[in-house]
Parts: sequence; structure tokens; C-alpha cells
Amino acid sequence: QVQLVESGGGLAQAGGSLRLSCAGSGSTFSSYAMGWFRQAPGKDREIVAGIGRSTAITSYADSVKGRFTISRDNVKNTVYLQMSSLKPEDTAVYICAADGDFFRIVSGSPGSWGQGTQVTVSS
Repeated sequence: QVQLVESGGGLAQAGGSLRLSCAGSGSTFSSYAMGWFRQAPGKDREIVAGIGRSTAITSYADSVKGRFTISRDNVKNTVYLQMSSLKPEDTAVYICAADGDFFRIVSGSPGSWGQGTQVTVSS
């Protein structure tokens, strides 16, 4: 099992950028696939991006392709979500997730969740 703590959320202007971080502890971070989800008010939770134990394997929601980048640093036990060209519709609570199986990340059923960090994008 792994414990996850997100940081880096806040307020941004439309067209701006933010970088979210998710620090893992309690287990071997490099053995987990990682992902970012988000949930906006009145909407269902959706997957934003996933990354495998190998950084060669990544997946993105169509709505963020070309704007968001997921990456990881296994030395620092941290996964990142670099968000650029932000839009008001990106406003949501962003939640970090982990699972030993990449498929469970991209299918929306990871074994571990963080508490989330709020991202608000103003127009």
C-alpha cells in the first residue's frame, strides 16, 4: 500500500499553468502505476492521465491531450501533472491515485487515492 499527498493546486487564470505534485510513501513507489483524476462540481470523477511503472507508458483524456503532461520521479517518490493552457472547465478537485496494475488506473479503479487538491481556473 502507498499513501499519497497532493500539492500545488490553487487559482490560475485562463491560459495559465500549474504543476501538481503527488508524494507517495509507505511502500515502494516505483512498483506502482500512477494516475491523476479530477472531479468538477456536479460532474462524475474522470481520469485525466496515467503513467506506468515505466515512463514510456502514458495515457491522457482527450480533453487534456496536448495541454497536460504526467511525469514521475521515482527517486523523489513523486508524480507530477504539468497543466498548461488552462481553461475554466479544468476547474476541479484533482486526485492522485496509485495501483500495481496500470490497467486499473486507466479503467478508473485504482487501489489507493489521495485526498485531492483544488484547482480553480478563472476566465
